Amino acid sequence: MLDFIELTNTVLAVVLTAAYAYQLFFLAYGIVYRRKASRKMARVLNRYGVIICARNESAVIGDLIASLKQQKYPQQLLDVYVVADNCTDNTAQISRRAGAFVYERYNKVQVGKGYAMDYFFHRLMEEGKLEDYAGFFVFDADNLVDPNFVSEMNNTFTSGEYSAITSYRNSKNFASNWISAGYALWFLRESRFLNFPRQMLGTNCAISGTGFLLSTKVVKEHGGWPFHLLTEDIQFSVNCAIQGQRIGYCDRAVIYDEQPTRFSQSWAQRLRWSKGFYQVDVKYAFSLVKRCFSGKRRFSCYDMLMTVAPGMLLTLAALLLNGICAVACFTLPAYQARMVLAETTNFIFSAFSNFYLVLLLYGLATTISEWKKIYAPTHKKILYVFTFPLFMFTYVPIALSALVRKVEWKPIQHGCATAIKEIP
Repeated sequence: MLDFIELTNTVLAVVLTAAYAYQLFFLAYGIVYRRKASRKMARVLNRYGVIICARNESAVIGDLIASLKQQKYPQQLLDVYVVADNCTDNTAQISRRAGAFVYERYNKVQVGKGYAMDYFFHRLMEEGKLEDYAGFFVFDADNLVDPNFVSEMNNTFTSGEYSAITSYRNSKNFASNWISAGYALWFLRESRFLNFPRQMLGTNCAISGTGFLLSTKVVKEHGGWPFHLLTEDIQFSVNCAIQGQRIGYCDRAVIYDEQPTRFSQSWAQRLRWSKGFYQVDVKYAFSLVKRCFSGKRRFSCYDMLMTVAPGMLLTLAALLLNGICAVACFTLPAYQARMVLAETTNFIFSAFSNFYLVLLLYGLATTISEWKKIYAPTHKKILYVFTFPLFMFTYVPIALSALVRKVEWKPIQHGCATAIKEIP
């Protein structure tokens, strides 16, 4: 039994370390090359549409539209659309007063942002407006947009290389508590230590729910937005990698996102994300593996495979196996039981301590590198470095629950009303 346990633990540790080693390279790259990516000023000012899918977002949507109306970009080239999706409040009226075009949608069967986006694109097609725009910005109603956002994204977009471009995702309520800070550090890490190295090294980036730009060309190719899994953002990113389409990243384009502060709300949101990742695994894993060895953008496919792969479940399975062996060892002679118990206990302790230390490293590196961009008192920045691994530990029961529970899309309530001028 001891030999079997030692071999299993060693193989798992080696395989997972080798599989994700490239992300440590990304981390080192992001630390060393902290300068912003070089840019060329666009000679063409494209016309864009903005899509905001909103369900009962009257508390915050006015601030987002106001920040879009304050863009340092010709307003005649930026049309704001709101899809008031199954709203029971005055989101539509507030949006109209703020200067947005509003489509009201009522569909209790096809629920979720992906369906709302698909509805919007088909409406534009029916009205003959789709090709009026070079591309479409996608935001969530709780976002705020930096005044230079559109012009910076346009600088990157006019290269013609990208089907989509994602942005730098910051937080407007980092300091609220350890939950909002955990989210914020995760997204800041994604920007600095995943998408930034990906962009600089010429591989695919990944969109992250909000703050991204879709080319009209890719919308036409798909006949709308046919991405309706619970995590339609990662579904689209994976599909682009498989199809050889490029997703870029603009480091200078900044949005500010509101993060949940209540654990029950965070649990529901991340349960949906976890279930959505499993759905993407089932639908695309084989194609990703196949594309890792043939076709365009092989490394992008590998990167996306590792992004959606259920590595945590493999680790949990190994921990469960060690726990079972620890209990079973008491049926063995005393000297053998001691050796088995020592091996299983060491593996379990090492797994948790290493997990904490790696996440602590990521949280520390992110906080130091993005220090001036994190809007929180110094003591909270330091404190939340240490709570970040604990926030990530809560994914363990969430990931397990998502395996067995039926999960449906549900809106996240927002109420952090903030004007863009209030961001330091």
